[in-house]
Amino acid sequence: MTEEVKPDPQQATTQDAQLAAERMAAGEEATQSVDFDADYAASKELSVSEVDQSGGGSQAAEAATGAARKMPQPTEMKSSPEAHSNPDDYREMAKDVNPRV
Repeated sequence: MTEEVKPDPQQATTQDAQLAAERMAAGEEATQSVDFDADYAASKELSVSEVDQSGGGSQAAEAATGAARKMPQPTEMKSSPEAHSNPDDYREMAKDVNPRV
């Protein structure tokens, strides 16, 4: 379905566009024709890249966004002691969170 563009100088937004539209309307300049079916077929070919068609896209994405270092597995924390205002209990609990204390 090929359609010819019909320029209208009154709808031009700039002076250059208005002059171009007037030249096209007078036949001094060639008008563009648009083939919607051919454009749509070309867009379907370009919608998926060759990398994604081959399966290499997921590998490239993993390499680009994957973690640089292996993440350690979480360790289970000991439950906190009964609170009875003994400072040694809090020091022991602090050592569980940060062994350097």
